[in-house]
Amino acid sequence: MKNKAEKYQKIIQELLEEYAQHRPVNLQDIDNQVTIDSQRGHYQLVRVGWSGDRFVRNTVFHFDLKPDDKIWIQANWTDVDIAATLVERGVERTDIVLGFQPPRYRAFSGYAVA
Repeated sequence: MKNKAEKYQKIIQELLEEYAQHRPVNLQDIDNQVTIDSQRGHYQLVRVGWSGDRFVRNTVFHFDLKPDDKIWIQANWTDVDIAATLVERGVERTDIVLGFQPPRYRAFSGYAVA
C-alpha cells in the first residue's frame, strides 16, 4: 500500500482532473489548467483566457499537501463541499484543514485546526 502522502496526492490529482473537464456555460472559451507541484505540495485548478473583452484568471481550487500529510484547502470557489468530497474519497477528516477559514473558526469545522 502507498504511504499517506502518495495516496492523498493521487486523490487530489484525480479530483482536479475531473473538475477540469467541466466548463461553466458562460466561460466556454476559457482553458481549465491543472497545475501540480508535487515536490512542494501545491495543487491547483485555474481558469485562464478571454471572455469577450475581459481577461479571466480564476483559481477554482487550491490545495497544499503539507509535510505532516495534512491537506490544506486554500481556495474553493465552487458551491461544492470539497472537504466532504475528499473524505468520501478516503482522506481522514483529521488530515483536512480549511486554510481559507480564519484559525479561530477552524475548531468548529469538524476538520483539523492545523
